Order: sequence, then structure tokens, then C-alpha cells
Amino acid sequence: MSVTPLRRDRWWPLVVVLIGVATSLILVALDAFRRGAVVLGASVLLAAFLRLLLPEDQAGWLAVRSRRIDVAILGVLGLAITIFAFIVPAPN
Repeated sequence: MSVTPLRRDRWWPLVVVLIGVATSLILVALDAFRRGAVVLGASVLLAAFLRLLLPEDQAGWLAVRSRRIDVAILGVLGLAITIFAFIVPAPN
């Protein structure tokens, strides 16, 4: 069994999502928890959207399982993170 290397043209979906995740972590570190959590949720929803639209050969490392399972898990997690970001009360 040979493993084919990941081509550079398949990196961009994961890189875009990771840039969003890094941005969210920076926002949380700068004491903007709600904005950081919303950006994190949006990044996960973007990953679900990209996984839904891109074909298997272009999805890169976003394609882990079947398309239906990947989109369902990423969509639920992205929505949950975004909803929880608005539910958590602001500090006094």
C-alpha cells in the first residue's frame, strides 16, 4: 500500500479554516471571548460548507469520513459553538 503525498492545491481549504481558528484563538487571548467563539463557530461552519461543496479530490484533509458524516458533524459543532457563544453570560 502506497501513500500518495498531499498535493499543494489541496491544502487551501484546510489552511483557510485554520486561519479562522487561529484568529479566534487570538481574539479569545485578547479578552474578546464572545467574538472569538463566534469566529471559531464560523470557521467550523466554513469547513462544513467547503466539505459539502468541494469534490473529494479537492477537499484535502477536510475529507475524513463520508461527505454526509463530515458535513453533519462539522455543521452541528459549528452551530453549537456559535449558539453557546451567545448563551454564555457576559462577565460583570
